[in-house]
Formats: sequence, structure tokens, C-alpha cells
Amino acid sequence: MNSHYELSHYLQQRGVLKSALLIESFNTIDRKDFVSPSLHDEAYEDHPLAIGAGQTISQPYTVAFMLERLELEENDRILDIGCGSGWSTALLAQTARSGFVTGVELVPELLDLARRNLEKYRFANTKLQIAGEALGIPGQTFDKILVSAAAEELPQELILQLNPSGIMVIPVQNDMVVIFKREDGSIEQSNFPGFRFVPLIC
Repeated sequence: MNSHYELSHYLQQRGVLKSALLIESFNTIDRKDFVSPSLHDEAYEDHPLAIGAGQTISQPYTVAFMLERLELEENDRILDIGCGSGWSTALLAQTARSGFVTGVELVPELLDLARRNLEKYRFANTKLQIAGEALGIPGQTFDKILVSAAAEELPQELILQLNPSGIMVIPVQNDMVVIFKREDGSIEQSNFPGFRFVPLIC
């Protein structure tokens, strides 16, 4: 594949990229802008790529799978944990144009990289910050939470940061877990096996 348009078409053909909002975002946000120049030839391949500090930019199929399960809306307030080089944050910001995306990253050099990459798109609805000692941003709540690293178990502190009727997508061990928070605070959980991520460090 030679362009982000071809990558988007490929993901649609595979049946993982479906919603109109996300298709538009994948057609707008170029993965090449979020990988190092030495990997530009591989930017549109469907596999993870190294971005430094032992971290990767996730496989496009996996990113599309996760974002579709967030059921994104244009006015969502979103938390992106483990934003890496900024690709997921950019896709979220492009999709939730009337909302706001907060990206959190533990590795300072990756946070700087994500900031530089996002500047290419001049988003007015994003904020990036270094991860603190606590997971997520305690005291704030979000409509959607995306986590791009694997937890050993479901983090209860992130469920507390999820608004009623909110959705969180998080890898837990080798499963992709989708959490829907009901109005009464209880949760509905769906598990999708067969995914691998770098571990969540907090």
C-alpha cells in the first residue's frame, strides 16, 4: 500500500473499518506522519512499527477495531492513554471534532514526538500531558477511554473516570475488552481474544 487512502480502503475491505466518521478520519490522518522517516516505506503496512523507547505504533487493523468499538461521536470527551507518537490521538480528534481529546503518555520523549506530530494537523481540540503516578486523570471523567497498552486486570480507577453511558476499550492480557458503563454505574463487559500489546505501566 502506498497511501493512507489505500490503507483505509484495505481496512474497509477487511470489514473492520465501517463507520462514516472513522472512514473520513482514516482518509484524513496519514499514518506516515507518525512514524520515523526510516520507516516511511512501511507506514501503510498492516503491522506495528517501532517508535522508540521500546514502544510501537499499533497495527492499523487493531486501531480500527478499537476505535470502532468506542462508538465515537463528534462531541465526545475522550481520554487516550498511551498516546505514543500521536496517531490514535489524531484519529480521535479528527472524529470528535466538536469534542475534546486528552492524550496521556508515560515516556517524555514520546510525548514530545506526539506533540510535534500533532502540530502538523493544527488541532484545537487536543491536549497532551505526561502520565502521573495514578492511572488516567483522577478527578476528571470522559465519555470514551482508549487504552493502548495491556493491563493485567481491568483497572477500576479507569471505570471511575468513565461517564455513565460511556465506553472504554482496553487490552487486558491477550483480550481486547470493551466496557460499557450503565447509568446506574454497573458495567457490561465484552471480551475479544487474540490481541497482543506492550504492557501498561503505571
